[in-house]
Amino acid sequence: MRLGMHVRTARGYAAALERAQRAGCNAVQIFSSNPRSYRVAPLDQPALATFRTARQTAGLYPAVIHTSYLINLASDDPKIIAGSLGLVRGDLAFAAASGIEFVNTHLGSYGKRSREQGFGDACRALDKALEDIAPGVVLVLENSAGAGQLCGGTLEELGRFIKSVDHPQLGVCIDTAHAWAAGYEINSQRGVDAFLYEAAEQIGLDRIHLFHFNDTQVPLGGNRDRHWHIGEGNIGFAGFRALAARSELASKAAILETPGEDEDDVRNMQTIRLIFEGASAPTRA
Repeated sequence: MRLGMHVRTARGYAAALERAQRAGCNAVQIFSSNPRSYRVAPLDQPALATFRTARQTAGLYPAVIHTSYLINLASDDPKIIAGSLGLVRGDLAFAAASGIEFVNTHLGSYGKRSREQGFGDACRALDKALEDIAPGVVLVLENSAGAGQLCGGTLEELGRFIKSVDHPQLGVCIDTAHAWAAGYEINSQRGVDAFLYEAAEQIGLDRIHLFHFNDTQVPLGGNRDRHWHIGEGNIGFAGFRALAARSELASKAAILETPGEDEDDVRNMQTIRLIFEGASAPTRA
């Protein structure tokens, strides 16, 4: 698997890419703008061209944009839907202009409506978001921790989105911390085998393009989105080692979103690389 982490771009794209390289990444994830704002900044074409060239030189691929935390494609408020679509389309345009392969988004919450009604509205919003998507860019839906009315907490629901929208440039990103919090016991070979079997049945492994590798201290099924350092939480070394051993995932990419500062990022990257280097022979469910 290609392994990377989320890097800050406050000091510019070049500094962000250098930081990823120093940490030992060969993939990278960024925000295109402030993740807590509805403002879509105009595209700085020269800066994006420089980013594209620098990333190619650094060998950092794939690259991922994580969309704004404000996005809610299942809202019953037309203003929120409009703002969310503007943010998704803005990131898809940013990705196309800069050669970024993936745009990763949360789906949001159904609010007080029935899940079925909210699901239909979210599918229609995704249809609109994908209307003008450029070739070479894939929009991936991230699983949630499953709290309350959050969308996409189960593999079955993510699969329903993929099948209902039925667009070749729509895929899935699996966050390990969210999966654990939603009740998937992925801290052993047996648990990972069962999880990936269900993922293949419900979604199709070909539609799962990315993973977010995060450990967590949340109890199994605790429905809380809390990330922790690799190997130091409830998923542990055994869970990540089991994921590393699966040959079907070798063509995927995994991005770390672990907490802390630069030294924590380096330590987590070193840990996940050691896990991959020590992975056992590939197995299948």
